[in-house]
Amino acid sequence: MAAPKKGRGPASGGQGKPGRALALILIAIGALIGGMFWSGETTPRLGIDLAGGTSITLRAENQPGKPDSINDTNMQTAIGIIERRVNGLGVSESEVQQQGNRHIIVNIPRATDSEKAQKQVGTTAELYFRPVLAVTGSAPLPEPSAGGSPSATPSGKPSGKASSSPSPKASATTQGRAVPEALKQDESPSPKASASGKPAATPPAPQPSASGAAAVAALEKQFTALDCTPKKDTKEVPNPAQNADPAKPTVACGQEGDAKYILGPADVAGTDVDEAQGILDPQRGRWIVQLGFTDAGTKKFADSTGKLAGQAPPQNQFAITLDGQVVSAPSVSSAIGGGSAEISGSFDQQSATDLANILSYGALPLSFEQESVTTVTAALGGEQLKAGLIAGAIGLALVVIYLVVYYRGLSIIALLSLLVSAVLTYALMALLGPAIGFALNLPAVCGAIVAIGITADSFIVYFERVRDEIREGRTLRPAVERGWPRARRTILVSDFVSFLAAAVLFIVTVGKVQGFAFTLGLTTLLDVVVVFFFTKPLMTLMARTKFFSSGHPWSGLDPKRLGAKPPLRRSRRVSATTEPKEA
Repeated sequence: MAAPKKGRGPASGGQGKPGRALALILIAIGALIGGMFWSGETTPRLGIDLAGGTSITLRAENQPGKPDSINDTNMQTAIGIIERRVNGLGVSESEVQQQGNRHIIVNIPRATDSEKAQKQVGTTAELYFRPVLAVTGSAPLPEPSAGGSPSATPSGKPSGKASSSPSPKASATTQGRAVPEALKQDESPSPKASASGKPAATPPAPQPSASGAAAVAALEKQFTALDCTPKKDTKEVPNPAQNADPAKPTVACGQEGDAKYILGPADVAGTDVDEAQGILDPQRGRWIVQLGFTDAGTKKFADSTGKLAGQAPPQNQFAITLDGQVVSAPSVSSAIGGGSAEISGSFDQQSATDLANILSYGALPLSFEQESVTTVTAALGGEQLKAGLIAGAIGLALVVIYLVVYYRGLSIIALLSLLVSAVLTYALMALLGPAIGFALNLPAVCGAIVAIGITADSFIVYFERVRDEIREGRTLRPAVERGWPRARRTILVSDFVSFLAAAVLFIVTVGKVQGFAFTLGLTTLLDVVVVFFFTKPLMTLMARTKFFSSGHPWSGLDPKRLGAKPPLRRSRRVSATTEPKEA
């Protein structure tokens, strides 16, 4: 008689080490909570519809020489640039909307840095690169004495150095009151004395005509009288170059009011800048700004820096002007080609990022003026927020009741998993506020409420797979392991579909709807983390306890209540070669 084949018992699957997974997620929770208290961000930021904020109304103005520049295409381009400048890389929930044909409304949540955002929204004129012809302190220069022009004491602070390779030092901006030769050039040279009254040099330099001399004198007089000191009440810096013609020289103030400049005609426009970013140079250990130019901008910038490189300070500098004010004035040591450059100097992370942001998003197809700046109250207010939270609490309570009634003891695992998911979501929302500017608005609250159902659905899928295995006659521990692969596949497919929908919604929408999509996507990812690193390991540990493994009536895994089949048994087969015994 042939030996019977051994039947294989139920595949138990690898039990793994659930303690490690639980320890990992608990460490992550502790780190996030510790980060909340360490950063001082213990509550999520609220959007403008929940916390109020500032509303800015901008009126578009035609560009000089372009009477028809206000059109739908330019308005939409301006809206996109302003929105990126206000929101930066994150989801600060600022609203930028067109109203009528020439107005843009910008709503900034109070929870964000509204003063900084308001300043960026206000500086919406075009960006230009102008050569620096003269620079001195912010106070007016004294009138010339009888003996000649006085010497000015330079007080402009170092603004950086532009180069195509790393630059170890920042150049100082030093220049007196003397009018540069660049302002004196004219097609009709005159052998007479220059505008300053000094004899012409040999060989004679080009001298201005009568009209040119008058323009130079007027510009010098304006530069002498210019006072760039910020006003005491509003801290506003005078801006005489706000509507200056980019093809003509002008005088301008530094953005901080610490220096005043004579600037030549613009050589490069902001539209010639392709991209800019503030980065930390690992070799020198300091922040720099890297910028790249378009094909047309590459040639313009190379020609401009080539002319500046041979000049004496400060005429080897170019000023980056935004809305007529100088935001930076780096010096040039050689012509910069190749379509890329870097600006180095006394930058920190914030100043480098701000300058890169201005270079990236500074060029607008229209100029704007602020018509009004008003503080608005919350669109929904505290009562509406309270009503939304009550609605969420009611939904959560219904889910808890369902889990307790239907799954009994298993509901403990589900409720603990929901608690872990809630803690992770809250901590991440609080930390994402200062990190990327995330602000919680009412649609985002709705997304978090919807996520309760998505998370509970994942638990239900797993529980039902385990109960199906028990109905087939298997004991609990093999059922937990055999049901996991099938449940895991279903959970991943379901969460992938939810995350894909949230990602598409986030990309194609703006404003408040993005808050809903962002929250939905975040909670969907956290659902996968919680199920894999908490629910499954906890279920494995619970299966080892007597209460669950014995199928207690209140465990939710009672084989009798589930209608389990008796265990399958294999019968032995008798060999066909067995001979009957003789009588």
